[in-house]
Amino acid sequence: MPNLSSMIALSIVLTAIVGGIAFAGDAPPSSAARVELYKKAIAGRDAQGPSLHAVIELNRHAMDEARALDAERAGGHVRGPLHGLVVLVKDNIETADEMHTTAGSLALKDNVTGRDAPLIGRLRDAGAVILAKTNLSEWANFRSTHSISGWSAVGGQTRNPHDPLRNPCGSSSGSAAGLAAGFADAAIGTETDGSITCPASVNGLVGLKPTVGLVSRTLVVPISASQDTPGPITRNVRDAAMILGAIAGSDPADPATRDADVHKTDYVAALDPAALKGARIGVLRFAAGFHPETDAVFEIAITRLRDAGATLVDIKAAPAGGDALNNDEQLVLATEFKAGIESYLASTSPDQVKTRTLADLITFDVAHADAEMPYFGQEIFEQSEKTRGLDDPDYRKALADGRRLAGAEGIDKLLADNNVSVLVAPTAGPAWLTDPILKDFTLGGAAGQLAAVAGYPHLTVPMGDVRGLPVGLSFIGPAWSEARLLSFGYAFEQTKPSARR
Repeated sequence: MPNLSSMIALSIVLTAIVGGIAFAGDAPPSSAARVELYKKAIAGRDAQGPSLHAVIELNRHAMDEARALDAERAGGHVRGPLHGLVVLVKDNIETADEMHTTAGSLALKDNVTGRDAPLIGRLRDAGAVILAKTNLSEWANFRSTHSISGWSAVGGQTRNPHDPLRNPCGSSSGSAAGLAAGFADAAIGTETDGSITCPASVNGLVGLKPTVGLVSRTLVVPISASQDTPGPITRNVRDAAMILGAIAGSDPADPATRDADVHKTDYVAALDPAALKGARIGVLRFAAGFHPETDAVFEIAITRLRDAGATLVDIKAAPAGGDALNNDEQLVLATEFKAGIESYLASTSPDQVKTRTLADLITFDVAHADAEMPYFGQEIFEQSEKTRGLDDPDYRKALADGRRLAGAEGIDKLLADNNVSVLVAPTAGPAWLTDPILKDFTLGGAAGQLAAVAGYPHLTVPMGDVRGLPVGLSFIGPAWSEARLLSFGYAFEQTKPSARR
């Protein structure tokens, strides 16, 4: 990591860079021009310049793909609203373009699968260009209880483009930081618990964690079959709706998506600037109160909701079972990770990936400790290795109990008891200082765990900033309510911006 004085200098540089970049919707009409523009931005601001370390690898075929799409457009064929859109992809999602899929670990540094994850195939079919793979918290932040968000052995430490001294949150760190720095039109992240919504919030972006099962997880390096989902990170809600419309859908290889086609809809058509008028909204007071300045911005956001015609209902008490929910989630994730990662490793080439089991990964990290564990260890790996499989009665009980506490007795009950159609809360506080000694210090995010464990959708949109650092507003609803959440978020975007703090 650089010394403090050098990071302060980078902060000054980036203050001038961020703010002036607004390529989405206003980018050059040619996809090839967009690719060239973004490649220059990456060259000047990522590995060099401010050194954000948001991008791990560029797609060397991106320009050819962009030119082919431009030729299609010139010939009168436009695939849809994503035609020529340039996208960043988190480096735990496979792409069939000779880029590696590493999950940030040196154990997967040679993992070139030649396969497109179904969600990537859907993006390509819609006309998107995959420009690059982005850095992430190694193994999607599921290796150590003392990790540093945005750090991986492959990509180094991702920095927040609003202030390089500060953290981009994780695990979709590079996707959010890269988009905020102007490296693409949109980005794809993944979330198990907070990994899309937190990076989007602290980087001043829109992030959507869909209902688990709306978007395929096939060929995505897994943590949890019950909580994992990819989702869009964008500059505005309309772009998120467009991306979701492209990537959502059933996948025979992912049983969780069996009902996706039934629930998928035209998310852009559902956007309504007047959606808040007459809506009853539950304000999760128990999920605020962690930071006075964030609370002040939240109060301004609540006023914006009220002024747009919403009826606000304060909800002061959190659902019962907080400690039990934490314990249930920990056991579920540890158990599902071991099963999921070993299944994924078995699908890779043994010539490229020598580690074939979780035990192999643990051994690899010990053997490469200088590179893999300079700042933190692998306690979560070790805990997961000790789990007893998906037939373990304790795991199955924890899975059922967690879903009940977060879903039926959590979000569903809050909605029903208060007769509201959506819940709102601060997504998180402002970005914290990246510190290899004290590690992560995330402020807030209490509401996000309920949506994560229940498998319900969670949308964050920018609600303002604290001393120049963005903070987000969360919209949370029941399963398959993406269209409603996006419409509320879109309507919130149309309201008068909050006062800058």
